[in-house]
Amino acid sequence: MNYKHLHYFWAAAKAGGVVRAGQQLNISPQTLSGQIKLLEDRLGCALFRKVGRGLELTGEGHLAVGYADQIFALGAELEARIGKASGAAAALDFRVGLSDSVPKSIAYRLLEPALAAAANVRLICHEGKLTDLLGQLAVQRLDMVLADEPLGRQAGMKAFNHALGTTAMSFFATPELKRSLKGAFPACLDDAPMLLPGHASAMRQRFDLWLASRKIRPRVIGEFDDAALMKAFGGEGRGVFMTPAVLESETAAQYGVRVVGRSDELVEEFHAISTERRITHPCVAAVTSSARDQFFAG
Repeated sequence: MNYKHLHYFWAAAKAGGVVRAGQQLNISPQTLSGQIKLLEDRLGCALFRKVGRGLELTGEGHLAVGYADQIFALGAELEARIGKASGAAAALDFRVGLSDSVPKSIAYRLLEPALAAAANVRLICHEGKLTDLLGQLAVQRLDMVLADEPLGRQAGMKAFNHALGTTAMSFFATPELKRSLKGAFPACLDDAPMLLPGHASAMRQRFDLWLASRKIRPRVIGEFDDAALMKAFGGEGRGVFMTPAVLESETAAQYGVRVVGRSDELVEEFHAISTERRITHPCVAAVTSSARDQFFAG
């Protein structure tokens, strides 16, 4: 069997079609289809069938994907461990996809322990939308995806959530702005200038519902996909902003702001998503254990 053909089939199955798989592998859909056809000829059966404009796996295709999962998982494990077994000094690449909604300060705290997980670790980070990163994870271009929401069933891929921890949310303002707020928290947010995360953030959706349930209507001054930029505006007194409570001391010291209030009802969660049900990659193991035992332990 030509395992390159098997890899192309596996990539197309994980990506949901030859067009998207071709984009991820940087080859044309026509070339990819031709390679898959050679594999089907070798196996003597069809692995995909047309459904409308798309493709779906046949029964034999589902069976082949299961074997391919095991084959390429073992291949990745071989690559990761052969240098250590032979005493070579080759670097262990740890390829991480970072969802763009995860605050950079938290990403650093979560990923830093990986650098001590094995000798000569090389951390390679890619930031982007969660759906795009999951596509890269499916074809094993990433070892792990770090996200602020779990992988849903609708993703249509075989991967596993490893919960890292949760944190409540704290609200901040400069001392001058805090003095101008009226009433106790959270009522003081009504008609207060507010800086919010963008609508793509999982926390933004929960925050909007939290405000509506309390009939609180702040004056939205700005919306930001970049949490660091939002904090920079907040540090200049442009509005109240929120950030995970685990970063409370760091945020206050860096931006000269004070805590306005805290909400245990607004909880942000963080997950490591990998193709391993039982974690064997040393760097993924270091990230998960450190997050649970230290960073989110409080």
